[in-house]
Amino acid sequence: MPPFTIRTGSWNKLQQDAKLIREQVFILEQQIAVEDEWDDQDAISQHFVIYDQVQPVATARLLQNNSVGRVAVLKSHRGLGIGKLLMLQIIEQAKYEQRKFLKLSSQVHAIQFYVSLGFKVEGEEYLDCGIAHIDMYLKLQ
Repeated sequence: MPPFTIRTGSWNKLQQDAKLIREQVFILEQQIAVEDEWDDQDAISQHFVIYDQVQPVATARLLQNNSVGRVAVLKSHRGLGIGKLLMLQIIEQAKYEQRKFLKLSSQVHAIQFYVSLGFKVEGEEYLDCGIAHIDMYLKLQ
């Protein structure tokens, strides 16, 4: 497997590549409405993009309130451990910034993936953009 590279930065720096992935995964594949995908949090979040050579293949964002969001891996690159690589980078960044916890809203089908990283389910399932989600929490300190 070729080595993957991870870039971290602002929306201004990574917007083009992050948008490409999110449009593919959320808007086209999962049929999420365009107006539900883009929000004012992008401009103030820290973004992560993983590249296979020069192709952007995965992305996520870390919000100021300790939420991890918009975690997406292109269909062509799923099952290669890229999602885990991405989340481990975010967890390390959060620890470096001395954040006390991380939280996220997981699509129900991805619960076991996040559990394998140490996240715990909190609360009940709910619908977000017509897709079943559940809140998850990871204590860092």
